[in-house]
Amino acid sequence: MSTTGNQEITDIKQEVTDIEQTKTEVVQENPDKLKDINAVLAFLYKEFSVCFKEKDGIKPLKVGIFKDIAQRIEGNDNVSKTQIRQALRKYTSHWRYLEAVSKVEFRIDLDGNDCEKVEQEHIDHAAKALEESRAKFAKRKKQQRPRTDAAKKSFKPGSRNKSADKGTKPVVAKPKNENAPRRSGKIVALTAEQIKLNAKVKVKLGQTLVNGTITEINKDDIHVVIVTGMLVKTKAESLYTI
Repeated sequence: MSTTGNQEITDIKQEVTDIEQTKTEVVQENPDKLKDINAVLAFLYKEFSVCFKEKDGIKPLKVGIFKDIAQRIEGNDNVSKTQIRQALRKYTSHWRYLEAVSKVEFRIDLDGNDCEKVEQEHIDHAAKALEESRAKFAKRKKQQRPRTDAAKKSFKPGSRNKSADKGTKPVVAKPKNENAPRRSGKIVALTAEQIKLNAKVKVKLGQTLVNGTITEINKDDIHVVIVTGMLVKTKAESLYTI
């Protein structure tokens, strides 16, 4: 084999080695990165212990506290800003937090200092969200409850569906549109003219629409403070009129 051929084979082997090393580096880049939301919450409890409480002493958070957290954790590769947003959403949706919004007069910053007073709109929203959450939990718990003894006795192994014997066609439930937001009434998408500072809107968070106020418009990014006090960044297509 020629010298050129041997060199080409050597180069190919080196490229394969480099690729394998790169894969290893990517996999081992940061083994300490937090894996789930509960781990991120544990991080917040430890890092900002005077602000975030797991059980007792929970208080409403300062409006826009996400920005403060982002500044404090700058350079920390173990947790991302996306994870922080998700953890804040879970924290502010907890029953204890919603109760605190209704009972505690002032919000607090990361150092535990009192900030702005909790607005009545936020108190009303927290009370409604708490009531709805508890109702959903009760309904789900009821559906998961085991069958009663009477129901068990009425069931006979090997029995056939009578409607099937008679040739009755089974009822097929229509599939739900998973992407459609939950609506309590007619919801209309916001027009370009309606997107302006201090406008009252509904913002889509997952499958839920939450009341909020536009506080900043930066090209395609729109910042909205929702009624829990959390600041979210979204797009125009996720905003609706109240």
